[in-house]
Amino acid sequence: MGGPKFKSPQTMSRAGQLHSVQFLKELLDLAKELLQAEKEDPPEEEDVDRGKAALTELFQDVENAETPVMVRRIVDDIDEIVRNVRFEGWQHTSAGEREVKKVLRKTLFKYKLHSHTELFEKAYGYIREYY
Repeated sequence: MGGPKFKSPQTMSRAGQLHSVQFLKELLDLAKELLQAEKEDPPEEEDVDRGKAALTELFQDVENAETPVMVRRIVDDIDEIVRNVRFEGWQHTSAGEREVKKVLRKTLFKYKLHSHTELFEKAYGYIREYY
C-alpha cells in the first residue's frame, strides 16, 4: 500500500500557477529596476514605448523551456492593455486610472490570478510609471 503518490491535476495546476505568479512578480520588479536605472542614466535616443519594450525584452531574455506559458500570455496582455486602453496623461485622470485598473483586473481574472493583490499592485505600478 506504500505505492507511489501522484499529485492530482488540481494540485499540479495550483503549483504551476504559484510558480507563474512568482515569476511575474520578479519580472515586474526587474523591469522596474532596469527602467529606473535608465532614468538615472538615459540612453541617447528617447524611446516612447520603452516601458513596454523593457518588459517584453526582459521576458524574452529570461524565457526558457521551463518558463510557464501563462507568463508569456500575461506579458502579451499587459502590452495589449498599454496599446489599447491608455492615453496621454491617463495617470492624471480618475477615468484613465479606473479604466487601466479595470482592464488589468480582467486580464488577471482570465488567468484566475485576480486574488493576488501583490501581483496586481506590481503590474499596475509598473504600467502607471512607465507607460
